[in-house]
Amino acid sequence: MRKLYLILAFLFPIIALAQNADSTWFVNNYTKKEVSIPMRDGIKLFTSVYLPKDQSEKHPILMTRTPYSCAPYGTAYRGFWRSFMINYCHKGYIMVIQDIRGRWMSEGDFEVVRPFNPDKKTNKDIDEASDTYDTIDWLVKNIENNNGNVGVSGISFPGFYATMAALSGHPALKAVSPQAPVTDRFFGDDDHHNGVLFLMDAFDFHVGYGFSQPRPHPTILPAKTFDIPGDDNYAYYLKMGALPNFTKVTGDSLAFWDNMMKHPNLDAWWKARDARTGIKNVKPAMLVVGGLFDAEDGYGAWNTYQALVKQSPATNSKLVIGPWYHGQWASRDGTHLGNIQFGSKTNEWYTGNIEIPFLIIT
Repeated sequence: MRKLYLILAFLFPIIALAQNADSTWFVNNYTKKEVSIPMRDGIKLFTSVYLPKDQSEKHPILMTRTPYSCAPYGTAYRGFWRSFMINYCHKGYIMVIQDIRGRWMSEGDFEVVRPFNPDKKTNKDIDEASDTYDTIDWLVKNIENNNGNVGVSGISFPGFYATMAALSGHPALKAVSPQAPVTDRFFGDDDHHNGVLFLMDAFDFHVGYGFSQPRPHPTILPAKTFDIPGDDNYAYYLKMGALPNFTKVTGDSLAFWDNMMKHPNLDAWWKARDARTGIKNVKPAMLVVGGLFDAEDGYGAWNTYQALVKQSPATNSKLVIGPWYHGQWASRDGTHLGNIQFGSKTNEWYTGNIEIPFLIIT
């Protein structure tokens, strides 16, 4: 044990120095601006844009749309240096993070897995694909020194928004990487596994985590959460008993939870929220990523890729599946899973040899 402490004591200063060097470099070489981008229906989406100071060439745009906040807000910088994303910054990408409709500082009403609308006829007909289209269109026309090429990536829920980006049809969008993408919340992602309600995860996500709490106006404050009393979650769920008892806790303010209770079986409501329905004639190149040991969204990667192959065969589609838990391929340690040692840094090999080259859109 003493040897382990000595090794950690030796490594932490090295890691800290690397982090400090990258953070200093990023702050010295990038500027930040916050903009509110108008959508076709008049709603404005809050967006953080990080711009390279280098004016010697035009830069591609790499965007993530997220329900988890584009924080920090104000003058503070997002910590790209804490992950492999700093590699894109070293390559001069314009980095964009957007609060999706109805979340955090963006206007509008939030809907969990808003259905894709293939038949938009008026400016009132919106979905996540149209919001992405309008965002890309504004960025390439208004952000200085961009080269007109855009990539989109996202993990987990942002993976769903990456899939929707691919369905936007904007000609500037060249490459998209949905990673562990929420795809079908009835059959295999998050709320259900093989069509069976995954109660502990669903309740914790929508209620405990506060994800589906109503938000009356844009805010930088997190949603109200529900803390399970005590330290034994299993005992709490066992004591709660039948499903209606959980609904008593949620009340009638959580629209998605309420709809899950109203739609216990696969029906039109669920089918409309299957992201695969819109995967047709996809134009940008697609890199779908997932983990074999992903307990949250292991279903989405496989089935998004299958939909691309079957429903959009002309699309340049690739699939990467590794020995990872949820999002581990983008983490700082891909050397092991529990007690199983891989013998290499699988995350670094993946990002360096597959993802980063894929998203080179200069």
